[in-house]
Amino acid sequence: MDRMFRVLGFWTLVIALMSLAGEMYPMSMLFFFQTVVFVLLGYLKLSERTYIVLFWGYMVISFTGFTYWSVFKMPL
Repeated sequence: MDRMFRVLGFWTLVIALMSLAGEMYPMSMLFFFQTVVFVLLGYLKLSERTYIVLFWGYMVISFTGFTYWSVFKMPL
């Protein structure tokens, strides 16, 4: 399970680099931060249950943030 967080770190790094190339600087900084967090979590050797709880917490926060932004902040 710890390798899965390193894989998530790799994909967030890819997204961060693509958004940096597209000059979307706030998005790229957000994904660079997520990359660092995922890679660090991948090397902590936590229990599988802890990794699952962390992942679900991340999903709840990210989906809540995405829904808030798309409903209240994006122009129609």
